[in-house]
Amino acid sequence: MTNNQAGTHIKNVLLDAERQLRTAGLHECPQLDAEILLAHALGQTRTFLRTWPERIPEPAHATQFRTLLARRCQGEPVAYLTGKRDFWDMTLTVSPHTLIPRPETETLVELALEKIPPDARWRIADLGTGSGAIALAIARERPHCQIVATDISPVALSIARDNATRLKINNIRFTEGRWCKPLASEHFEIIVSNPPYVHPADPHLQQGDLRFEPLTALQSGPDGLTDIRTICTEARQHLCSPGWLLLEHGYEQGTAVPTILRELGYQQVQTERDLAQNDRVSLGNWTGNIEFLP
Repeated sequence: MTNNQAGTHIKNVLLDAERQLRTAGLHECPQLDAEILLAHALGQTRTFLRTWPERIPEPAHATQFRTLLARRCQGEPVAYLTGKRDFWDMTLTVSPHTLIPRPETETLVELALEKIPPDARWRIADLGTGSGAIALAIARERPHCQIVATDISPVALSIARDNATRLKINNIRFTEGRWCKPLASEHFEIIVSNPPYVHPADPHLQQGDLRFEPLTALQSGPDGLTDIRTICTEARQHLCSPGWLLLEHGYEQGTAVPTILRELGYQQVQTERDLAQNDRVSLGNWTGNIEFLP
């Protein structure tokens, strides 16, 4: 970083970047995007940018930032450009092999923690863990619990393991496989999941960050509910009696998912809203009612 006049000050670099992002149609948070990308290119924090607005980036850093900005103007998610995303109180490594953790998923974590006593020594499963966001947040808050995190993608599991190692979270076991298949004969007090739930015709799949995220982590069957049905069915063989299943889903699925849970024999079924007041998480209690088992 230099104070000479051969380059452009941080303040003006950011203003020009915001203009380019708006011109590219990225109106939602151009200032934030520009700050995150410039801080990443400089190896600094956003606080540094505000503290030293008259500093001039070194040429190599400026070139890296221009490359990142051009990719962002093409729509690539900031999280994939920087390789990280904040979730809960953690900074997680992410990649195009994992879904980008989103604030609404913290609703699922909060509801799970409400069910788990602070000193509990429960066994908890997170199905389709991706970057490990949900499992890591629960494991961090309930260190006496043992969490099993599954995913069908070995690359995603490698990223999740690396996140756990870096964050020094040791009460998680990661295992490869689809939904409950890797759980064998194990039983859990709580099973949580943020599965694919997007309808294949949903126009959001062709918009924004979703265009760059793994389709297998987003889309689920002809009605967006195939994976949710599978999880609700399989989880009954792996839940303690009683045991809770908590599922994140789309804002328009607040009727369909509770219906699936009730039809499969879950009790105390309810749906909770996220901070935007959208239906986001449905949960049900399994009491081992054998008349609903195949």
